[in-house]
Amino acid sequence: MVFWIASLVGLAVAYLFGSLPTGYLAGKLLKGMDIREHGSRSTGATNVLRTLGKWPALAVLLIDVLKGVAAVVFARWFYLWFSTVSSGIPPTAPDLQSAEPWTVCLAGLGVLLGHGRSIWLNFTGGKSAATGLGVLLAMSWPVGLGAAAVFCLALAAFRIVSLSSMLAALTAIALVCGLEQPLPYRLLVISGGLYVIIRHRANIRRLLAGTEPRLGKVA
Repeated sequence: MVFWIASLVGLAVAYLFGSLPTGYLAGKLLKGMDIREHGSRSTGATNVLRTLGKWPALAVLLIDVLKGVAAVVFARWFYLWFSTVSSGIPPTAPDLQSAEPWTVCLAGLGVLLGHGRSIWLNFTGGKSAATGLGVLLAMSWPVGLGAAAVFCLALAAFRIVSLSSMLAALTAIALVCGLEQPLPYRLLVISGGLYVIIRHRANIRRLLAGTEPRLGKVA
């Protein structure tokens, strides 16, 4: 019962973290516009860069990454706190190793879903790449750093954010399967990576057609 309560609370809080519409708020606060009506119509940092400029985009990117970090950190903390309060003693190491990864897995899925399907934006949102990076960094930093490195290298080479994001997602899947990681983490990264790629399906069509804009060009 403790596990299920902690997991459901972690999932709900993670979804609320993810649903914070940072790109949308940046558009409203800085220019009084709905960013979903401009550029690529996404609320992500790339569209913020195209419509609002470099510094707003950097702020949105940082906050979106921190949303993913916060979801994982909260899930871990709440599971430990709630388990201790419920039983009067902290959970043992075997309990943490067996149960905690599942709470992290659910929280990771929740924050990705919240970012892509925000309750505050009629269940629309961004493509969850930056938030997914935050989840990876908090969950398993080697996987997160590997994915971030591939993203930066691909962006430098091709200057296409969508392609770089999808390559980073595929890299995360390969790393989490190749490294010694708990099964819940592997399931989270595989499902989350595929979710990010699916959210880029319009970009994939433009990539195949040769019309996907490069960084610095209007969508």
